[in-house]
Amino acid sequence: MDHVELTESFDWKGGSVRWRRFGSGPPVVLCHGTPWSSFVWRSVIENLSTHRSVYAWDMIGYGQSDKVDGDVSLASQGELLAALVCYWGLDAPDVVAHDYGGTVCLRAHLLHEMAVASFTLIDVVALRPWGSPFFQLVAGHADVFAALPANLHEALLREYISGASGPGLLPDVLDCLVAPWLGDGQAAFYRQIAQADERFTAEVEAHYGDIDVPTLIVWGTADQWIPIDRAHRLKSLIAGSSIEIIDGAGHLVQEDRPAELKAIIDQWLPVGSIR
Repeated sequence: MDHVELTESFDWKGGSVRWRRFGSGPPVVLCHGTPWSSFVWRSVIENLSTHRSVYAWDMIGYGQSDKVDGDVSLASQGELLAALVCYWGLDAPDVVAHDYGGTVCLRAHLLHEMAVASFTLIDVVALRPWGSPFFQLVAGHADVFAALPANLHEALLREYISGASGPGLLPDVLDCLVAPWLGDGQAAFYRQIAQADERFTAEVEAHYGDIDVPTLIVWGTADQWIPIDRAHRLKSLIAGSSIEIIDGAGHLVQEDRPAELKAIIDQWLPVGSIR
């Protein structure tokens, strides 16, 4: 699968959220992070959809969803995910999340009563402090960056996204990751950074001890965006959680070590299993 085309839509606060179900079987919901989209899940979708109903979606303001000039914060995305799962009629799906998607699904579960069967948390934003120096710089000057000439914005964006990979991204993959944020997407890119706020993780960190569903934490040893110590801290806060470390993978584990990630998820979410 080279591309993920999201063919369905869900109206959310004046914008259209794109989503799609792949395959059939027990449900799995995938949650991407920033500045990503469902594109990063294409190999996971291809694998899981042979025996699962896989629900992929792009957060509002990201990917194929509308680039609304409004609330695209982690708080809004958590509400959105809970609303989507209700709309899909899912009782308690397995949830696989990456980066911001970690906070999104944890907020949906802990603050909005979204039932889940299990969590798979891959290099997630879940513990303070978070945000690279670049991220923090942009957050404080989003209007200035949004006004950059298009060619300078693209060059900056390519350099930033490239840093999420340990071994480096293939040119066509980098093109696909950059594309949603060009043209009209430029303002949206800086908007979502401007709305990043650690209080959205602070509101749920104290509740991680309340998580009572099977939880697997997956991390790449070469993650330069969110250091691997966060994996061990998170494990200490979620009782009974397990951890898998992928050697040499950067923050974008899905791109850096797809085969290893596939094997881990297959073992964690066996065929036909509902935890």
